Amino acid sequence: MEQSITIKNTIKLKKMMDKEQYESIAKEIHSDTSPVGIDAKKTHILILQKLIKIEERLDRLENKLQ
Repeated sequence: MEQSITIKNTIKLKKMMDKEQYESIAKEIHSDTSPVGIDAKKTHILILQKLIKIEERLDRLENKLQ
């Protein structure tokens, strides 16, 4: 069951971004030493970087609306 959810999420993710971008991210977070195939620390850092950028954009938009 868990594997099918992962496959469905991967398919959705591939549809949300172009193949080049998807492959670039997959290559960056890949790990041969991890049991799940990705470097969890690097993955979390990338997610946090993206969240920080989103937060900064929201702050700018909120400031414009005030």
